[in-house]
Amino acid sequence: MPALNPRQQQAVEHIDSPLLVLAGAGSGKTRVITNKIAYLIQQCGHKAHTIASVTFTNKAAREMKERVAQIIPKSQTRGLRVSTFHTLGLNIIKSELSLLGLKSGFSIFDTHDSHALLKDLMRQSTFNGDTLDEEFIKDYFEGIAKQISNWKNDCLTPEQLQQQGSSDPAQTYSIQIYQQYNHHLRTYNAVDFDDLIMLPVLIFINHSEVLEKWRKRIRYLLVDEYQDTNTTQYQLVKLLVGDRTSLTVVGDDDQSIYCWRGAKPENLSLLDKDFPKLKVIKLEQNYRSTKIILKAANTLIANNPHVFEKALWSELGNGETIRVMRVADEHKEAERVVSVLAAHHFRYKKSYGDYAILYRGNHQSRLFEKQLREQQIPYFISGGTSFFSYIEVRDILSYLRLLVNPADNNAFLRIINTPRRKIGSASIEKLSQYCSQSNTGLLAACDHLALSEYLPEKTVQQLREFSSWLQRLQKSAYENDPIKAVEQLIVDIDYDTWLYETSNSERQAERRIENVNELVLWLKHLHENEPESTLEDLVSKMILLDIMDRNEEDSDHNQVALMTLHASKGLEFPYVYIVGMEEELLPHRTSIEEDNIEEERRLCYVGITRAQKELTFSLTSKRRQYGEIIDCEASRFLDELPQEDLEWTQGKQQLEGQARKEFGRASIAGIRDILG
Repeated sequence: MPALNPRQQQAVEHIDSPLLVLAGAGSGKTRVITNKIAYLIQQCGHKAHTIASVTFTNKAAREMKERVAQIIPKSQTRGLRVSTFHTLGLNIIKSELSLLGLKSGFSIFDTHDSHALLKDLMRQSTFNGDTLDEEFIKDYFEGIAKQISNWKNDCLTPEQLQQQGSSDPAQTYSIQIYQQYNHHLRTYNAVDFDDLIMLPVLIFINHSEVLEKWRKRIRYLLVDEYQDTNTTQYQLVKLLVGDRTSLTVVGDDDQSIYCWRGAKPENLSLLDKDFPKLKVIKLEQNYRSTKIILKAANTLIANNPHVFEKALWSELGNGETIRVMRVADEHKEAERVVSVLAAHHFRYKKSYGDYAILYRGNHQSRLFEKQLREQQIPYFISGGTSFFSYIEVRDILSYLRLLVNPADNNAFLRIINTPRRKIGSASIEKLSQYCSQSNTGLLAACDHLALSEYLPEKTVQQLREFSSWLQRLQKSAYENDPIKAVEQLIVDIDYDTWLYETSNSERQAERRIENVNELVLWLKHLHENEPESTLEDLVSKMILLDIMDRNEEDSDHNQVALMTLHASKGLEFPYVYIVGMEEELLPHRTSIEEDNIEEERRLCYVGITRAQKELTFSLTSKRRQYGEIIDCEASRFLDELPQEDLEWTQGKQQLEGQARKEFGRASIAGIRDILG
C-alpha cells in the first residue's frame, strides 16, 4: 500500500484541535479516516472502545471496518464503534429507553409503515370541518410525510411548532397530524427512521447527566461525508464533542447532493463558528481520474460559490478528450451509447463492469435496458427491487417484529391472516374498535375477557390461540436459540405451503421460499458474528439494513452499471457515460423553477468525477415528454466545461456509420482472436 501523501499524513496526525479535512473526489479520504483510527489507538493511547467513526451507509461502514482491520491487529480494535449515524442513534436509544417512554423490543417503522399510519390518521381527521376523501389523502399524504421528516431532521417537535404558531391552515393541520403521528408511534412502542437521530439529541439536550455519560464513552469522534449531515445530525455531533478537541470530520461541499432529503452543506461552514480552533486541511490530489476529466470537474464547479476553495489535480496523465454525442431523439441516444460502449468493450477487451451509464432520473433507464438486452450485454440497475421489499420477506419480518414488540399493531394487521386464519376483516375492524375504546394494543386485546362481548366466541378463541402460540414462541426465542425460534415459527405457520397456494407458478413459489431461506441464513450470519445478540437485536439490525441498504446492492462484476447520478456517489468506473445532458433534465426542471441550480451543478460534478479514464456525454435534439415531442436545449453545464477538451459528434449518418464501422472492426478482431 503506497504511503500517505504529506496532506493525508498531516490530517492523520493532527489531534491538537478539531479538524475539517476538505477531501475532494478520489483524494483518499477513507485512507485518512482509517489511518487516523490506527494512529489514535497505536500512537495516542486511545482505547478502541472510546473511538467512534460514523458515516451514512452500512456499505461505507463495512469498508471502513475492513480497512482498519488491514492496518492494526484485531486485538487492538475490540469495542471500536464504526457505524452509520442511525446505528449510533439506535444504540443510544436502547440504553436510555426509560427516558423516552419506550419498552425493550420497540419497532422501527420504515417508509411503508409510516405512510400506512399517516393515511389512517388522515382518514380519521378533518380539515376545515370536512372529512378527507381518499383522493385527497392520496394526493397529499406524501407531502405531509416529507414535511414531518423535515421537521424531525431540523429537530423541531410538534410542541415547538405549536408554540411558534401559524396562520396557514394547511400548516396547522400538518402539525396536528405530526403530533398524532408521534403519539401513535409511542402507543405502538415504535420509532421511525428520523427518530433514530432526533431522540438521542432531545435526550442529550434535556438530560445533561446522560450526555456526560456518552461523552465519556466516546472520547474521539470521526465523521465521514460531513456535507451530507442534516441539522439534527450536526446537533448530535456538536453535543457529543462539546468543547473538546476530539473531532475529525471529512467532507466536500462540492459533493453535497442530498439537500432534498435534509442535508445541509452549510454545516461545513458552521464548524468554523462552533469550533473556533478548527483546523482545515485540504486533500486536492486525486488518485482516480485523468487531468482532462479533473479540469472539466474543476471548471464546472467553479461556477458555484465556495466557503473553502480547492482545486483537484492528478498525476495520472492528460487522458482522452471528453466526447459529447448529440443525436436525434432518446431512442437514438440509447442505440448510440450502447453501440459505442459495445465497440469499446470488444476492441479493448474490457470487463463490462468497467462501464457505467448515469442519468438524472430512473425513468431514463428503460431504453438503455432495451438496447443492452438486444445486444446481449449484461447489466444491473442500482436501486432496483430491494430484497426486503419482497412480500414473503416482509411477512416473516412482521412476525418477528410482533415477537419482539407485542404493541406493534402494524405488524399484527399484516400477519394475522397470513396464512389465513379465518378471521375476517369485519372481526379485525371490531377488534380495532375495541382497542381504541380500551386504549390497548391489538395483540394484548386478544387475551381480554371482555372481547367476547364484541366478537363471536369462535373468533375470540382463534385470536387467543394465536396470542398463546406467539407467547410460547417469544419465550423460546429469549430463553433458547433465537434462530431456532425463527425456524420453528416458519414451520408452525406452514409458510411453504402458503407460498405454493398463493404463487402463480411452482417456480415462483420456489423462488419465494428461497428468499425466506435467505432471510433465515442472514439472521444466522448476524447471530454467529454476535452470539450474545437477542432476537430484538437481530430484528433491529435487519430493519436498519432494509431502510438503509436499498441502493447498496452487490452486483456481478462483469455487468454494465445503470444508475442515477445520486446513486453513483462514492463509486468509480473507468468508462462513464452521462446521458440526457439537456436543460430540464440536467439541470432538472424543478431545480430550474426553484432556482436551485447549484445542487444540480454539484450533481453533474459528482457524475464527472466518477470517471477514471474516459468520459462521454450524450444529449438529444428532441425528446418525448408527457406524450409530446419537444425540442431540447443543450444543458448549460456543457457550456461551462472547457470547450477545448470537448469533442462534439453529431449528425445521424456520421454517428451511426462510425458506430457501425467501429463495432464491426472490433467484432472481426474479436473473432480473429477466438480463431487464433
